[in-house]
Amino acid sequence: MPDLTSTSSVNNKHKISNVNPRNVYRGPDALKQYFDPDCAPPLPLVEISSPDLNPFYEDGVRIYAKMMSSHPCNNVKCMPAMNLLAKEVVPEETDKIVEYSSGSTVISMSLVARVFHGIDNTHAYLSNKTSEAKLKLMQFFGLNLTLFGGPSQPEPTDERGGIQWARSQAMESKSTVNPNQYENDANWQAHVKWTGPQIMKQLPEISVLAVGMGTSGTATGLGHYFATAKPSCFRLGVCTAPGDRVPGPRSYSLLAPVEFPWRQSVDHIEHVGSHDSYTLSLRLCRNGILCGPSSGFNLQGLYSLLEKRKAAGTLQQMAEADGLVHCVFLCCDFPYQYINEYFSKLGPEAFPPITNEHLTKVDLHRYDEAWELPPSDAVPLKENTLVVDLRRQQDNLQDSLTPSINISLKTLDSGSRSPFFEAELLDKQWCELESLFSQSYLQSQFAGKKLLCVCYNGDTARVATSVLRAKGFEADSIRGGFRALREVRPRSPADSVLEEKYENSTVDESVKVL
Repeated sequence: MPDLTSTSSVNNKHKISNVNPRNVYRGPDALKQYFDPDCAPPLPLVEISSPDLNPFYEDGVRIYAKMMSSHPCNNVKCMPAMNLLAKEVVPEETDKIVEYSSGSTVISMSLVARVFHGIDNTHAYLSNKTSEAKLKLMQFFGLNLTLFGGPSQPEPTDERGGIQWARSQAMESKSTVNPNQYENDANWQAHVKWTGPQIMKQLPEISVLAVGMGTSGTATGLGHYFATAKPSCFRLGVCTAPGDRVPGPRSYSLLAPVEFPWRQSVDHIEHVGSHDSYTLSLRLCRNGILCGPSSGFNLQGLYSLLEKRKAAGTLQQMAEADGLVHCVFLCCDFPYQYINEYFSKLGPEAFPPITNEHLTKVDLHRYDEAWELPPSDAVPLKENTLVVDLRRQQDNLQDSLTPSINISLKTLDSGSRSPFFEAELLDKQWCELESLFSQSYLQSQFAGKKLLCVCYNGDTARVATSVLRAKGFEADSIRGGFRALREVRPRSPADSVLEEKYENSTVDESVKVL
């Protein structure tokens, strides 16, 4: 198995140049190379220059997003996961990984464990306050989950919390490993090995680095690296505002028991709230930088620092030889697992409205083109077919298919209105059909029959077919309804009356398109 404990490549045997211009990975170790930062181009560093995202541009500030989400695991925790497992996994002995994590770290561990170590048994211990979306995401990746009550971010040394429980599980079995991201130096050393050198190679003129403080591994590692690689780089740590919550980062008070040397790794700390974090993340996403709330959190911390330096007249003290202040903030993951939180934090006013949103509660059943028959296939009627005629009673009496049952819908008239072109009509018709076809009397009439739904233009019958199919009946409709049916049936005296009625009916010009 590969050794990640040194500063060499993940797998020296397959090490290739850090410049992989074709970005192609082949052979039996292709996945290992794909995950290995030494076998791929650096993760992107993207300048955000629009005034909306860099309000300090005219002050000589340049802001860059380091896209940690571009790693194969799509989050900042993959490199630490690689380093942690390389240090802790014992080949031919370890068969189970246990970690307290709210998502990104343990998901990365599960992928790294499979790709590099052939371990398919990763257990996540996490807070019972974790969102349903994140729980399902971890289940999606095959993780076994155990929930714990109490604080969502327990102190690492708290014997009542899941962090210490995970440690105890590893102590009870030689085949179980708890990498323990909160106390294992391999966490922050991953950023000394990979993230820091990448940034330095991409932007040697870096002036400021903004990093969120969670386990503090990222801030500790990058701060430690730049203290030596470029001492003039200002290292900004960003903490959650007291009493607030952003996925990933911690408040300053919760960092107190963390044993990593984070205090020596940051020059200043800013405190950021959740509303600003989600708002700025949303703006980044809409401008092409896809990232989660902790990324907006990091950028907002950078804004706060720059604003204070500008107000104090010390901003230009950070400038490089080119006269510019070059700032980097980390984009840690994608926004998708936090979608519900964006809506709850920011409210509906932050999002475009949905036209005809009421349709989310009606017309809920499946449709199938095979259930909509051309008139030539519908008549003559097949054996054991019962026609469900939804037209008004007088029209059914003048001309109908037999055998039939007439259910005159209150929401259906003889005009050309289609429920698929008028949302309010669809809402009302679906509710009426759903209620009618739930009646035990009608269900007994339909039992054992093939049902053929008909209406004036075929569209209401198509809705009816969808409802009936959802209730377990074998139902079809006629495309075009009775209007189309008249073209393939022998003409009757009633046809001329109906034809005149149809020709005189027009589509209401005020009909709204769905």
